[in-house]
Amino acid sequence: MLPAHTAPLDTLELRALTRGMSEQTELWRPRVRHEPDQRTYELLMHDEHVMAWLICWMDDHDTGFHDHDLSAGSVTVVEGSVREERLRVGRPALSRTFVAGETFDFVASDIHRVAHAGGVPAVTLHAYSPPLWRMGAYVVEDSGALRRHSVSYAEELRPLKAA
Repeated sequence: MLPAHTAPLDTLELRALTRGMSEQTELWRPRVRHEPDQRTYELLMHDEHVMAWLICWMDDHDTGFHDHDLSAGSVTVVEGSVREERLRVGRPALSRTFVAGETFDFVASDIHRVAHAGGVPAVTLHAYSPPLWRMGAYVVEDSGALRRHSVSYAEELRPLKAA
């Protein structure tokens, strides 16, 4: 059982939370479920200040570029590997691969994408503060224009197609 939080968490506190959750295998391991056509999600905690999820990844699973609206976040990889790309203006996206035991974080305004990095299925633990209610999903149009589409946290993020 995870304790309720009395205040919003910053990225360092979110990192500590997802790392701590990774050690509580009884919390997440029974919920791991992989489906080839989509990522699977399990809500692990939700209080006034924090929301935490288990997400399972397989080949071709990709969020597309997105932000987290008002929420900062942290991700700890507990199985397999995922690739994170940070969108940059006028330069290629910054790409990093994270393997089991590694953690990355982001602030609300960061625009990134996360995808399965290949190989064995991956499992990640995510925490958001304040709780995640909506996100911005992005597409880069053929003209180079960046378009944001507001989506609910309950929708599965997938890469958007240019119009």
